[in-house]
Amino acid sequence: MSQKPTKRRVSGGRTTPKGTRPDGYQAETMSHTGHEDMAASAPWVPVLMFGLLLGGVIVILLNYVGSIWDASNGILLLGLGMILGGIITATQYR
Repeated sequence: MSQKPTKRRVSGGRTTPKGTRPDGYQAETMSHTGHEDMAASAPWVPVLMFGLLLGGVIVILLNYVGSIWDASNGILLLGLGMILGGIITATQYR
């Protein structure tokens, strides 16, 4: 039978003393990602986002049903483009 190796004792813990901060740290101007804090988005940004998303879904549904116009790839691409525009707008919302 083989013997288990003996365990090493490693002193764990913090590398730096508790409560210290790196040199040059400025909590009031830097965010957790290291970038300067940005202003909040304008109120029309979420309105545009939801408008594009819902508008794209409606255009695709109307294209599928064929009640207003004949089903075509151009209308489908318009709806998908509107949804993509809504997703891109959502990534810019702060």
